[in-house]
Amino acid sequence: MSRIQDLEAFIAIIDHGSLTAAARELGRPLQSVSRSLAALEASMGVELIRRTTRSATHTDTGLAFYQRVKPAVEEIQGARQEAANQRREPAGTLRIGAPVLFAPEFVMPVIAEYMRRFPKVQVELLISDTFVDLSASGIDVMVRIGNLPDSSLRARRLGALRRVVFGSPAYFAAHGRPIHPQELAGHQCLVRTVAERTGEWMFQIDGKARAVKVSGGFRSDAMSALYAGARLGLGLGYSPYWQVQAWIEDGSLELALEDFEPTPVPVHALWVGANPSRKVREMIELLRATLQIGDD
Repeated sequence: MSRIQDLEAFIAIIDHGSLTAAARELGRPLQSVSRSLAALEASMGVELIRRTTRSATHTDTGLAFYQRVKPAVEEIQGARQEAANQRREPAGTLRIGAPVLFAPEFVMPVIAEYMRRFPKVQVELLISDTFVDLSASGIDVMVRIGNLPDSSLRARRLGALRRVVFGSPAYFAAHGRPIHPQELAGHQCLVRTVAERTGEWMFQIDGKARAVKVSGGFRSDAMSALYAGARLGLGLGYSPYWQVQAWIEDGSLELALEDFEPTPVPVHALWVGANPSRKVREMIELLRATLQIGDD
């Protein structure tokens, strides 16, 4: 049976176009790569690569074999790397990205537990609401709220976040509680001016996602100001439930239109590569196990 090193040499020759380039990529002597190819061809009894002084070109048989064997070798390499990672205690620096408001409340407790478990790891938290390029930024794991764009990134769903309508008891006492989203036209609504769709709130109506236009006398670019306005009775607000949960629980705010809440917004952990290091995998698993944000 062919050794895995012989198969790796064969794949590298096709990927890089010559024995010399394959040897450089694998960090092996040219003679070693040449012997691996010769041993593989001898064991199979067919020519896989045609050599010239300057290049190496696959035969038809070689191409067919390459297409079948490359995924299997990559699986073996991944399993071997995973086993090696399991033996190594996580160490070094882990860079994690997370949204501005979400990070202190949800991600920091996970980081604290992670650092207690793995004291050799230093953690750097980068807070931003923009979607950053993980490869360019050097971020190992990113927590993202929202639907995922098509990309080569790997993802693990962590849960989902409700979006709710809320107001103060004083507001509801004075203006009534809406029982259908269309009734919001007759209410003071607190509008965020920098929202993706300013003046529109999403609901699930008759089984379909629908946007409802809202307006009111107070607007702001800061959610903190809108939350304060809601607690002071200026109108109704709309945001992720977790951002107002404490005020709901202490009675400062109350929910409305719960039967029309839109589909919860997914939360994912993102990373690069099929075989992340153990320190990355441990953070992903701890995020999944620890965050209490709806579905798993």
